[in-house]
Amino acid sequence: MDVLLIGGLWLDGSVWDDVASTLRSLGHNPVPLTLPGQGDGSASATLEDQVAAVLAAVDSAAGTPVVAGHSAACALAWLAADARPEKVAKVVLIGGFPTGDGKPYADFFELRDGAMPFPGWAPFEGPDSADLDEEARRGFAAAAIPVPEGVAKGIVRLTDERRFDVPVVLVCPEFSPAQAKELVDAGEVAELPKVKHLEYVDIDSGHWPMHTKPAELARLLAEAADEA
Repeated sequence: MDVLLIGGLWLDGSVWDDVASTLRSLGHNPVPLTLPGQGDGSASATLEDQVAAVLAAVDSAAGTPVVAGHSAACALAWLAADARPEKVAKVVLIGGFPTGDGKPYADFFELRDGAMPFPGWAPFEGPDSADLDEEARRGFAAAAIPVPEGVAKGIVRLTDERRFDVPVVLVCPEFSPAQAKELVDAGEVAELPKVKHLEYVDIDSGHWPMHTKPAELARLLAEAADEA
């Protein structure tokens, strides 16, 4: 099965290299995406451009793909389910939650010169980054791609209630499945309380398991695809 892999903020498609290698060995076809404005050199990309890139990958996939989004890009994976509910077999959310209709995609950190650069490690101290050593942190920061303002401040638009029929797997890295379920049950995260088929799975990692636990993450993605 095709498994579309969408990295979160500051990441390009190469972040999935190790995950993709293991996924292939498990019999699936990984499709890492390099999003407009996050690796293609475009400083003027918009959220709409990124959504269009994701939908193009969905439309060109063999059969019905699994769409996996990481962190902020959980919103992109969910937008794919909204736009193509009949085409997406399953959505996998890694370390994040969908953004609600009418909300900014990722207006989280300070903008400079029309883009949102990686803000350094201070906002991510604790469980998010505890499994990244100093060398990994330096490498991450050096490779981080400033996210264009048109992406970060883009407004999420959801229109098709059939998205709630698409099965969702929530991969829980820096938080536990129990913590995530508590948030969902309390209605504190957008969209997920209405999902008809929602599964929680744990992974013992920080916020970036594709860096620190790529084989384990690949196995979880393969299991999600096998059961789709």
